[in-house]
Amino acid sequence: MNTLKAGDKAPQFTLPNANNEPVSLSDLLAQGRVLVYFYPKAMTPGCTVQAQQLRDHMQQLQQHQVQVVGISTDEPKRLAKFTERDQLNFTLLGDVDHQVAEAFGVWGLKKFMGREYDGLHRISFLVNQDGTIAHVFDKFKTKDHHQVVLDHLADA
Repeated sequence: MNTLKAGDKAPQFTLPNANNEPVSLSDLLAQGRVLVYFYPKAMTPGCTVQAQQLRDHMQQLQQHQVQVVGISTDEPKRLAKFTERDQLNFTLLGDVDHQVAEAFGVWGLKKFMGREYDGLHRISFLVNQDGTIAHVFDKFKTKDHHQVVLDHLADA
């Protein structure tokens, strides 16, 4: 796994949202900076806490001109359920074949309960409007992810 770093150019992508409509990184960047956060699976406990915290702190993120997009390998139908169930106020995208995850370097070997498998690593990227990665967030707990991002934005 070769994760992108600050200063790298973010890979351009277009993925389906919860309504199965295409969303491109370039379209999002036209509106400002984007927090691209990768999470393993919609509606699981850790991913739910992470999404709810981002939802609840969206106004603070927007004050820093940052919009949020979550990417998992889930199908749009599951993303729609997750969005509705948790009343999420940001876009979720489905990277079913994990090509975007691989391009960002967040797809790779994971270990859980003695089992090894390939999967999506929980890593976030703050992408500047010019498409360069401003910061990589890879050390946080799901319940604190939003605060780690906000602290970085306050210090930047």
